[in-house]
Amino acid sequence: MNKIKKYKIKNHIDKSGKLVPLTFNKQFPIKIRRIFFIYGKKNKLRGDHAHKKCSQLFIPIAGKVLLEIKTIKIKKKIILNNSSKFGILVPPGYWCKVKFFNNNSILMVGCDKYYDPKDYINNFKTYKKLFKQK
Repeated sequence: MNKIKKYKIKNHIDKSGKLVPLTFNKQFPIKIRRIFFIYGKKNKLRGDHAHKKCSQLFIPIAGKVLLEIKTIKIKKKIILNNSSKFGILVPPGYWCKVKFFNNNSILMVGCDKYYDPKDYINNFKTYKKLFKQK
């Protein structure tokens, strides 16, 4: 199974504001096919599933979120906020959920696969059965 990776995101700040450029074909090792934004509510969870084939790149836009990432053997918690200077790449095969710390949180997610409901594993018991051998 591939490892979770942290990627630095450069930004340019001047007196008029901040620019955050993302170059997907050079900066990140996946080809982005889909981007979506999750608008969270305080203390609510999103995600809470795994993907069989899809990698996801999580980039905080506003507010503060907690990524809870696990497999059968490991658990990892990563806090992201809009001042974070990195994104988190989660390969397929990891169970992932997002907890929002405030109402104005926005998380951008870039995926290397188009939406396919068959790629989702929504039950942790099923997940454990599928990934027990790996």
